[in-house]
Formats: sequence, structure tokens, C-alpha cells
Amino acid sequence: MSVVDRDEPVASRSEWHGDGTAGEDDRGFGLVETAPARPMGEARPGRHHPSLARPEGARGSSRTHLRSFRLAEAISLDALDSGAAACSNPEAVGGELHVADDMAVWQSVAAVQTERVLRLVREVFGYDVLGAYEHGSAVLGGVQPTSDVDILVITKRPASLLEKRQLVEGLMTISAPWPPPGPERCVEVTVVAQPQVRPWRYPPSFDLQYGEWLRKRFENGDDSALQATVNPDLTTLLTIVLLGDQPLFGPPPSELLDPVLTDDCVEAMVSDIDVFMNGFEGDTRNLLLTLARIWQTVVTGIIDRKDRAAMWVQERLPSDYQQLMERARAMYLGLQPDEWTGWPSEARACADYMISQIQREVTRRQPGLVLRLATG
Repeated sequence: MSVVDRDEPVASRSEWHGDGTAGEDDRGFGLVETAPARPMGEARPGRHHPSLARPEGARGSSRTHLRSFRLAEAISLDALDSGAAACSNPEAVGGELHVADDMAVWQSVAAVQTERVLRLVREVFGYDVLGAYEHGSAVLGGVQPTSDVDILVITKRPASLLEKRQLVEGLMTISAPWPPPGPERCVEVTVVAQPQVRPWRYPPSFDLQYGEWLRKRFENGDDSALQATVNPDLTTLLTIVLLGDQPLFGPPPSELLDPVLTDDCVEAMVSDIDVFMNGFEGDTRNLLLTLARIWQTVVTGIIDRKDRAAMWVQERLPSDYQQLMERARAMYLGLQPDEWTGWPSEARACADYMISQIQREVTRRQPGLVLRLATG
């Protein structure tokens, strides 16, 4: 999860500047860049997918986890077509939109997509992949209809240009384009080479990131989107991975990552607010909920799911803005369409109020704040 959450692509994003570490084969291609402005596939046929089991002799502890998501072998996506049709067509009942036939289909399909991502990662990186970890809504109390499949991959070394292209090619066939036409989810995969983040330093770098906001660039063969990138937002993602401790395979994340300083995490959350708000009109719901999450975290130290952060904020908003936050929350939960026609000035005023409160709380924040994930 990031400051601008990865539950869906975001209309605009701040630029991150730095000198990320490129792979050996990337040096001739200049694969280190400023991160692109961000608004917040099934593996190739005929290829053998190695087992997800940890390589024999690989470093790890007795707590090494393996969650191979065998649903990929047991569930055929074709068998879920009827559920897909239901999920992609909400029914109007009593004037409210209700998502038909539930999270069960979405969760099953997400498990299939996760399995395919893990197999692809092991195919591309082999024994050089150290682990893969859930983050985002999966570790924050529950996946929602709008949530992405969020995966962090940690490798021993930076990837080559060829490996990055292979990974992106496969992910484009696994991830649903935005907006998803059915129960398949958008997939976000962040690849971090361990030397980029260990020892810890702020701001950190990732080696590669795949998300639907980058699909067109990848489809157009834009290799600049493959560059290693300094990314303050990665600070929050790594914090959630460490606190969530949910390996898909590999050892506990604390064996591969150094602790992230709380001050660095708060800095990452608040430093780019003014810049990412430039995309507010194109991503109103997501950015309102992102501000709610930041406000809650700065005050309480709790990193929570967007809908629950919205409930926390509603109690602290002026009455004029409470309906707007409830509207954003309902959109996140799939209870009504993501439509803000007729509300732009009010929504922006609500956002500006939350920004002022966040900035005030940062200056008042007491030392010793401990970050933790919401429970339940």
C-alpha cells in the first residue's frame, strides 16, 4: 500500500527523484529515472513454471512460509464465468446498488491471479527471488471489490532489462485493465532488490513496479517505465509488509528487510500531498480516502483500510463534509458508482480541510509514535 493507495490507478502522482540501482544489463540503457507521474497476464503459454517451494539450501528460518494458492490448479477461470457476469453487473434494489454474488467469486479469482503472479516471478528470477509478500487491503482487514492484488517481491539483485520485459509481459496478461470488466482484479507488483533497501535509507528505491496506470506505456514499449526509481511512497509499503508479516513464499519479511523508521514513514505520507492533489478532479474518491487514512495514521499511529479510516474521519469532520466522506466510503465498498458530478467544489473543500488538519497534527505530533496495523 502506498500513500496513494494501490486499490486502483490514480490520475496523477508526484515525481520522485533519485538514483535507483539498475541491473547489470541495464547500465547501457540508462535504466534509472525519476518516477513517472502517477495518478495514486497469465504466464506465456508453453512455458514451464518452477515449483513455488523454496530452493534447496536457500537461506531461511524455521518460520519460512509457503502459500502456493493451489486454487489456481483447482479452479478454472472458465468455471467462474457465471459469477463474473454477476459481479460485473450490480443489481439495483430499492434504489441502492448491491454487488451481486459476493466477494466469494472475487476472492477465488484473486487467488488464481496471485498464484499466476508467483509462478511468473519464479520463472523469471529463479533462485534469485528471496520472497513475495502481501500488502494493501489483504493485510489491512479485508479485500474489497475495488482492491488490487498487491504483491511485493524481494530479489537478491537488480533485474536485467530482459527480465523486466519478461515480467511485465506476463503481468499484462494476468492483471485486469482498469476498470476491471469482471471479477479479475488489477494487479500491482513491486520488485525490490535487497541491496536497494538494506541497509535502510530514506527515500528507498524499487527496481520495477507494475500497475495498471503504466499499462499503456508498457504496451507502447516505453523502456523508461522499467527503470529503477527512488520512491518515498515505498516507505509505507515496506512498513505494511513488515507489520503484516504475510509471506506468499519465503521467510518472514523481517529477515530480508531492515526496520523502517516511523519518522520516515510519516514524512513519506505527508511530503507529497500538495503534488498528488493536482490530480484530485480525476480521482476524487481515492484521494479523499487517502487523506482520511493519512490523517488517522498521523494522529493514532494506526494504518487502516480506507473505509474504516473514512469512518474515523467522519466523526472529526464538520457536518457539511460528513456526507461527502460517506459517499466516498460507499464508492470504495462498491455500493454506488464512482461519480462526482455536481460535487467538485464541495469535495475539494473537504480535501483542503483534511490537509489543514494533517499539517496541524504533524507539527503537534509527539515523539515515540509507534505505527501498527489495524486489527479486525
